[in-house]
Amino acid sequence: MATTPESSDTAKAADYQWLTPKDICTQLQIPEQTFYQWRVRHLGPRAYRIGRHLRISRTDYDSWLSSRLDI
Repeated sequence: MATTPESSDTAKAADYQWLTPKDICTQLQIPEQTFYQWRVRHLGPRAYRIGRHLRISRTDYDSWLSSRLDI
């Protein structure tokens, strides 16, 4: 009997997806310098230092982006 992955497994996998600053800048079509200026001013999405690399979780990015949408 074959089992199919549940949607909750897919949601959990999305929680653990990490983006780089370059990924975010590409999606938003902004220069990387803008991202780093936002970071200094605490205006951008929450970022984590993993080793010497800066990463942003997909969940934090999506939350930050939805809070910035004009309704």
